[in-house]
Amino acid sequence: MVAMDVLQVSFFADRMRRAPERLLTDWHSLGDIADSVAAAGNRVTVIQASHVPGHIHRYGVDYHFMPPPAAGSLARTATFRERFSAAVPQVVHVHGLGFARDVLTLRALAPRTPILLQDHADRPPRLWRRHLWRRGVAAANGVSFCARAQSRDFQRPGLLPENLRVFEIPESTSRFTPGDRDNARGETGLHGDPCVLWVGHLDRNKDPLTVLEGVDAALDKLPNLTLWCCFGAAPLLDEVRARIAARPRLARCVRLIGQVPHARIEQLMRAADVFVLGSHREGSSFSLIEALATGLYPVVTDIPSLRSLTGDGAVGSLWPCGDARALRAALIDAAARHCTGERLRIRTHFDQFLSRTALGRRFSEAYRQLADAV
Repeated sequence: MVAMDVLQVSFFADRMRRAPERLLTDWHSLGDIADSVAAAGNRVTVIQASHVPGHIHRYGVDYHFMPPPAAGSLARTATFRERFSAAVPQVVHVHGLGFARDVLTLRALAPRTPILLQDHADRPPRLWRRHLWRRGVAAANGVSFCARAQSRDFQRPGLLPENLRVFEIPESTSRFTPGDRDNARGETGLHGDPCVLWVGHLDRNKDPLTVLEGVDAALDKLPNLTLWCCFGAAPLLDEVRARIAARPRLARCVRLIGQVPHARIEQLMRAADVFVLGSHREGSSFSLIEALATGLYPVVTDIPSLRSLTGDGAVGSLWPCGDARALRAALIDAAARHCTGERLRIRTHFDQFLSRTALGRRFSEAYRQLADAV
């Protein structure tokens, strides 16, 4: 495949105003996507909106951090235009679907350059914003979703032009790797048979209460099951604690860990037997991608993005949202399946479809198709 000059642009501005080095670490998908595309042989430049300006060169990728204007769009600033001209991109990859003004400016700057928009859990805009939103998307040549089915939410209200190319590409990848389970358990203190890991917010969308119901029901068959919960935002924490306190069996088997450093998640996933998620909606799921990278057996809800990441359930188990009985059955099945051979099979799936190599190849193919169609 012929190398291309790729410009990736993120107009998302960090509200925490982190320095470029910290931002590249904390927003790991920013670097993982760029690195994947560069590893496929492309020349990659990244422009990231940042309240702290800076430049970083890493793994062959140039990252330029540019302050967004107080009003208006970053793409209209002189600094952006200079960097854009210097990059001479053959394709522009924009993170997010909601930056219509910036995309229209990009189109004016380079009328013949293909533009790919990447979905990052975007939602259809409110009615009064849809006219501008449509214009911005219409200025692009293609759009990528983790699962093609996710495009339907935008196609139904006529937000995606009929001639717009839609690509199914994972939202990101992970640098996590499998490891020895016993060593990981010794380091982390995790235990259980099976040892089940939750990594996600405690909110309505993630639905921890249904997960607790399913776990409680599964204890009849899996009395030694232990559920370990890592979470950041926790608007349902009081309800979760109340549910656990009201069920003696849950009180014995559920451990609320809380927030842990991202790097620590890798060891926790190596130590666990099963990864569980109850999401009703996900643009993608970084935690599921990381679980698959470590070979951890997933028991996740049957929604488009999670279905796509597991190869339509080729690895792990899918269960209907909000269905505690189905979760119970999936957990019992998972307890019988988790083993070294299964972890190798899951990691093989990750290598084939979700790895840095796979992600770089799929974006490169999309870029080439868009360039050939111009």
